Amino acid sequence: MQVLEASHLQKTFRERGRVFPAVRQVSLGIDAGEVLAFLGPNGAGKTTTIKMIAGLIWPDEGWVKIAGRDPHRDATALRSLGAVLEGNRNLYWRLTPLENLEYFGILRGLSRRVARQRSHALLERFDLIEKRHTVTQSLSRGMQQKLAIAVALIHDPQLLLLDEPTLGLDVEATQHVKGLVREIAAEGRAILLTTHQLDIAEELSDRVAIINQGEIIAEEPTPVLIQQFSGTTYCIELEAPLEGDRLAKAESLGAVIEGYRVFVREPDLLYRVLEILKPLPLVRVEKDQATLTDVFLKLIQG
Repeated sequence: MQVLEASHLQKTFRERGRVFPAVRQVSLGIDAGEVLAFLGPNGAGKTTTIKMIAGLIWPDEGWVKIAGRDPHRDATALRSLGAVLEGNRNLYWRLTPLENLEYFGILRGLSRRVARQRSHALLERFDLIEKRHTVTQSLSRGMQQKLAIAVALIHDPQLLLLDEPTLGLDVEATQHVKGLVREIAAEGRAILLTTHQLDIAEELSDRVAIINQGEIIAEEPTPVLIQQFSGTTYCIELEAPLEGDRLAKAESLGAVIEGYRVFVREPDLLYRVLEILKPLPLVRVEKDQATLTDVFLKLIQG
């Protein structure tokens, strides 16, 4: 089931008599249980697109549906939406975790009883129950981010907008938050992830959509997009430089040797070279594989 549908969104801003097209014919869709990484440089139209999806600004053209409802015409559509914004805008710092959850639960239309039940369940799940009465500003940055995600889930939304969910977190907290994102998606929620940490996007996303100058310039499953920009060269790294008969045989097959490393271009050749190298100790064998960062920079820089 497609939780988010955004079709042909367009938005133009005017300032001092000049026209600035911010978003041009952007279409996006996210299925239940799917994580879409929505990436782009600053000023590319990302924020404007997200604001249209969230019902904060009207599109000049196009439409949005969240769980089948238009957030611009049906306010109940927003009950299916949760959001975690980058920075300190998700929580009230002088309230405790329990008070934040109950407050936002009631604000989202829950009864006090249901808000309290869900608050305790989320505090338990996110390992925050012992901190439920601690003032939020006293919590660690990682705990604050977990609480922000819990607040976004208090009303059980089908679509979650995550903006820079791991920014500023230490290694341990980052791992916890990544685990939570996977769990949330596995529950069947759709997640729209925006981040400049492209390694995080590569690890967590099922699909990637890249926007530049207001237009979607790439949208593919993450592994497919990366594979399109990856090479066909294999690198064999040895514990010692190759020499003697093995060196001559490998070169005769077309391998390129640079010290401790042997480069070959085709899978068939790789296995033939490995036979020559046997039983020399190997450090690793790897294919020339692009990263999402490589793909992003190539697409953005043309």
